[in-house]
Amino acid sequence: MTSFLFLFRRECHRFCKVLVQTVLTPVISAGLYLLIFGVSLGQHIDLAGTRYLAFLIPGLMMMGLMNNSFQNSSSSLVSSKFTGDIEDLAIVPLSRTNIIWAMSFASVIRGAMVATITLFVGEFFYYFQYQELLIPAHPFWLFYFIVMAGLVFGQLGLIAAFWAKTFDQLSAISTFIILPLTYLGGVFIPVSQLDPVWQMVSMANPLLYFINGLRYSMIGMTDVSVSLSALLVFVVGLILHLVAHRVLSRVSFTRW
Repeated sequence: MTSFLFLFRRECHRFCKVLVQTVLTPVISAGLYLLIFGVSLGQHIDLAGTRYLAFLIPGLMMMGLMNNSFQNSSSSLVSSKFTGDIEDLAIVPLSRTNIIWAMSFASVIRGAMVATITLFVGEFFYYFQYQELLIPAHPFWLFYFIVMAGLVFGQLGLIAAFWAKTFDQLSAISTFIILPLTYLGGVFIPVSQLDPVWQMVSMANPLLYFINGLRYSMIGMTDVSVSLSALLVFVVGLILHLVAHRVLSRVSFTRW
């Protein structure tokens, strides 16, 4: 248990040392998205009674959460490969399962921080625009989807880090896989307003269910059933955990 907590605290301390990247970058990114899309263009978008700014804020929260959870575990392991620190994981009294959970929970903390910061920035714009705050409609589902998304993408980052041989390969996963799937997951526009072909593509996109789950928890609006979203998120998390455990049981903790 002591080794587990030490690894968890080390991972949290690592991203806290780069608060500009962890805190300032999400503030700027969220602010620009909200200013350009939420405030400037949002007044011209009709969502059948739902304010576009309220629709946008949960999507940006989940987008920041997923990206930062993925980056936390993946960048930590890839950096450790270069420095040789990864060899320490082979000698500490930690099981593969403990390593996975320690790094995954640290990813949850970082992802939740970014989601919370994005919410605060969104609340500022929302209050400025409508003189009221955006209150989460379903706090339990909010907690569930934040924790599950952090765990899922933290473990995805761990798997990707052991697969990648260079930082470029790791960046390619984020740029060419996660980012397009995020944009097709309904961050900026409801899936129901897409062309029928793209609606079918989006429905096959697992990230759609993460984004809509969080949106339902915030404003009670969703393109898919929240029960289906919760179940699919859990199944994806279980599959990735099994894959991560298999990957760690087959790799050698050696530097590049």
